Amino acid sequence: MRRLLCVHVFLCCFSMAHPFCPSQCTCVFHGRTDGTGTRSVLCNDPDMSDIPVNVPVDTVKLRIEKTAVRRIPTEAFYYLVDLRFLWITYNSITSVDTASFYNLKVLHELRLDGNMISMFPWESLKEMPKLRTLDLHNNRLTNIPIEAIPHLLNITYLDLSSNKLTTLPSELMDIWPPFNGAPVSTNASQKVVLGLQDNPWFCDCKISKMIEISKMADTPVVLMDLFLTCSGPENLAGVLFQRAELDNCVKPSVMTSATKITSPLGSNVLLRCDATGFPTPSLTWIKSDGSTVNSTVQESPGDGVRWSIMSLTGILSKDAGNYSCKAKNVAGNAEATISLSVAGAISTTIPPVSPSNGTGPTSQGTTLVPPTANPNLSAITLTAAPRTSTTISAVPKWQKTTPSNIVQKDSQQQEEIQQGSKGKKLTAEAIKDVKIVEETSDSAVLLWTADGLPNDASLTVVYSPYGEDDAKRTLETKAGSGKVLLEGLSSGMRYSVCLVVKGSTAGRDPCIDFYTSYGADDSGQNQLFIIISGIACALVLPLIALLLYKILALYCKGSNPEVDEEELEKESYVKFETISMKQRTMNSHPTELWARRQTNESERMLLCSRSSIDSQMTYKSDSSRSEYLC
Repeated sequence: MRRLLCVHVFLCCFSMAHPFCPSQCTCVFHGRTDGTGTRSVLCNDPDMSDIPVNVPVDTVKLRIEKTAVRRIPTEAFYYLVDLRFLWITYNSITSVDTASFYNLKVLHELRLDGNMISMFPWESLKEMPKLRTLDLHNNRLTNIPIEAIPHLLNITYLDLSSNKLTTLPSELMDIWPPFNGAPVSTNASQKVVLGLQDNPWFCDCKISKMIEISKMADTPVVLMDLFLTCSGPENLAGVLFQRAELDNCVKPSVMTSATKITSPLGSNVLLRCDATGFPTPSLTWIKSDGSTVNSTVQESPGDGVRWSIMSLTGILSKDAGNYSCKAKNVAGNAEATISLSVAGAISTTIPPVSPSNGTGPTSQGTTLVPPTANPNLSAITLTAAPRTSTTISAVPKWQKTTPSNIVQKDSQQQEEIQQGSKGKKLTAEAIKDVKIVEETSDSAVLLWTADGLPNDASLTVVYSPYGEDDAKRTLETKAGSGKVLLEGLSSGMRYSVCLVVKGSTAGRDPCIDFYTSYGADDSGQNQLFIIISGIACALVLPLIALLLYKILALYCKGSNPEVDEEELEKESYVKFETISMKQRTMNSHPTELWARRQTNESERMLLCSRSSIDSQMTYKSDSSRSEYLC
């Protein structure tokens, strides 16, 4: 009895050491010499209609093949924490639950090919963070939603062949090189394998990136079948991807107003970018930290064109950095970057600000912004940045920019300093005799006299092409210098230049216009133009003279109708002779029966235009006169 009890206990322990295998499956343990091993389970009974629930917990590879299973229920494999390979192939599965693959943290390979799945729960992939292989070959999938893309980032083998896919979201290709911006690597272990063949692809802009990959010789994305074909539209049916040319499909192109901008502290900045492409691209502004800028305005004046303006009001030091304008459509992406720098602050002690200009306690220390004139800014408002709650009224946001506004707004404190130290105000009328000398094709010398101004008084020279306020440039100089060299000018253009006295009272700034001379290249072009014009005139003038002669001749001929009548009269009469029968006499020769009339009478006879049949001769008698009637 004791022996029987021992045998029973031994069998129970043995059964616990070797887990039970489902009756419709085959379990194989692959042992090693060190006592460890892996277990694989194969279930291929055609009569199996449900996923087995008593699979050994140490199973590493589970294969359910050629059964009558129709659905994968919720948490069907949650207890198989060591499962790495799950093959559910060539069954009759039509439904997969969102939580079917719950707790499969180490699953590496999932194969569901040869089923009838029309909708796959892509969000279930987040339960399998180590999944690298996903095989959905030979199913009934009709589309891949854009929500599936984040769950496919780690997939290196994706087989979607032999389904009913007609298109793919363009964002899907953006997760792989070269469209994700990552450097292209030749390492075979980093390649991505895609199976896309045997689908009725509709070749348009949405799959343009896929078509582009098929044309690449060396790419990290490897297609299982390179000979993909289009099923639509009608003009591309049966055409290989490598030979397909898409109409109205253009990648975006981005252009910005500037690449680098420096603006003073507290000013307003406008950044603009323009994009072209088809379909019309969308525009997004991104800061250097990756955040999106919301203070933007966009407009599309026509198909394939869009512009966007980003505004920054009262910029601070933290606003400095790179701002990227990103354009995107289904054909591709593009971006351009603008670098924004904020001018440094200078601490200066100024007299207390009067209470009318602000509220709260005043401060002896106030930050002044150094004056700058940035041509890239369409509107600038300069303000002071106080350390306390004291505020200074600012210029309206869209006030028109003039040479005085550019400089005077940031020099209000300097005016008070100069008035306190020198006891008199600076005026723009002190600048006289402003003139330009020594003009060349790219430079000019500006002269002036400054009576009544200190030699060290600050002057700002503002100059730009005439009528182009957005292209203003500035030079800093002293009133006592009396002259300044303007460089970087364009030849043969009209320029406007103004002198602005810092800290001056309101008044009209002295300005002058001038022209730059033409350069050597321009002179050569002008001479060539003159030569060509002379040759053309020499050829055209004789033709014009001949034409005028013909016109005058026709006019003179038409104004003299008498000559025409005389000519017509001459041409209306002809000379001819008439004959008539002679009077019969006894001595006359019988053969001389006709006599000629005088030509004078013949010349006066009008030749009628009627035919000779209408002319008749009437014979009255032998002695009568012949008559001719018309």
